Amino acid sequence: MHQPRLATIKDMPRVLELINELAIFEKEPNAVEVSIKDLENDGFGLVPKFTCFVVEVENRVEGIALVYPRYSTWKGEVIHLEDLIVSEACRGLGLGTVLLDEVVKYAKSLGVKRVSWEVLDWNEPAIKFYESKGAKIMRDWDVVQLDKEAIDNYLNDL
Repeated sequence: MHQPRLATIKDMPRVLELINELAIFEKEPNAVEVSIKDLENDGFGLVPKFTCFVVEVENRVEGIALVYPRYSTWKGEVIHLEDLIVSEACRGLGLGTVLLDEVVKYAKSLGVKRVSWEVLDWNEPAIKFYESKGAKIMRDWDVVQLDKEAIDNYLNDL
């Protein structure tokens, strides 16, 4: 069985490769702006902004789960699962389950009240996977974002 572990700074080049692979899968091949240096600084600086778990197949990172703390005005402390990525070549080996198991154990160890994440509405395999694990898919909610340009435009309109 594949054992997850905490990512190290040396894993960040491969983590970025998997992030880019996910972006292509999600039909956003040019959306990734984060660099290896960003991942290294943000994940391993004085105040880490995220925790990343990895799982290897034959000594190569083939899956990641990246989480960070959030605060819910209804629940209190929660964590957000930004991405759970398994390389296309290794899907179906149980790596997603291993990683999600690790995230849930981590959440429990922190005493958080919820783990939340998004899934694309057309990604039926992922939706079925999450539902099979007991996750509630909230189809009546929409994700809302302001990107960097929209933030600038918003502020310019004040």
